[in-house]
Amino acid sequence: MTSDLNTGTEAKPPPREAGVRPGRRPGARLSSYLRPARLGMVDYYLSVAVVLSLLPTSRQGLDGASLLTSAAFLLGEVCLVAAAVAFDDATGHRDGSDAVTYGPDAPARALAGKPLPAGTLTETAAIRFAGCALVAGALCWAAALFWAPHRPLWAVLALVATAVVVPQYSWGLRLSHRGFQEVFLAVVGWAFVLPLFGLLSGKAGGLAAVEAFLFGLGPLLFGVYSNTHDAEADRAAGRPTVACLLSPRGNRLFIGALSVVETTVIVTAPLLGLAPWWFPLAFVPLKATRARQFTVGMVRGDILRGRLLGIRAHRLLVVTLVAVNLLVAGSA
Repeated sequence: MTSDLNTGTEAKPPPREAGVRPGRRPGARLSSYLRPARLGMVDYYLSVAVVLSLLPTSRQGLDGASLLTSAAFLLGEVCLVAAAVAFDDATGHRDGSDAVTYGPDAPARALAGKPLPAGTLTETAAIRFAGCALVAGALCWAAALFWAPHRPLWAVLALVATAVVVPQYSWGLRLSHRGFQEVFLAVVGWAFVLPLFGLLSGKAGGLAAVEAFLFGLGPLLFGVYSNTHDAEADRAAGRPTVACLLSPRGNRLFIGALSVVETTVIVTAPLLGLAPWWFPLAFVPLKATRARQFTVGMVRGDILRGRLLGIRAHRLLVVTLVAVNLLVAGSA
């Protein structure tokens, strides 16, 4: 290679790529920018699968407009979540909470998904990425509204509100720093199901409302384990999560209560005529996983293992919801 030859002239240092730390390979730039997006964490994005499986239960077909709307919604969802996470990374870098959680004194998680503490991306670049992702997400959702077969006012307003609120997690209004962290995790999940269902079907059915509620509880029921693990750093950064505000016993009771709420909704739905009689039976594997999650994470104290089981439980929930919807549609 010519760059390895001694030409007798002073070698000039390679130009630094904006936003990427010196010493990084040029090919690493894209991956450094994409890491804040957490594209491997698909749990919110599974909402589209739930919605598409719900359509036959409301006697709605899946035409070209519905597919275009769903695709644009999914892309917008990915972009908005990426913006929120990147803003959160920048905030965690500024207030020092990530240095505590991901520093040498707390090596419980790999730095691969945290480019700012790892030094592979600058704060300015992360904020620039977040801003671009936010604009892209808004444009995608505008396209979804344009292609949508139906535009009920409540669905349009919910979509606009979600696009405004999601980036405010730890930037702008900084909702997670004002005591709304747990509520935020659940509400975002609900908002990724019901508005899209309204755009595709023109209504919000009882079964759709139940499934949106259960879907939103999924990220919350593994997010509270992350909060338990990060309680010390969140407390130092002034982020008042339940794990920070309550005693360890109180936090365990809160997490157990969330699982009880999930069970109550599953059992009550058929009694209210919102789901078939066999609806609770379909969720027996999920509740067994929840019990194991609580035992491992809260009783045995393996918090991160409990979080992992919570992620698996949420994905099992999605599979269960899709299967239930297909069975309901098939028996209609």
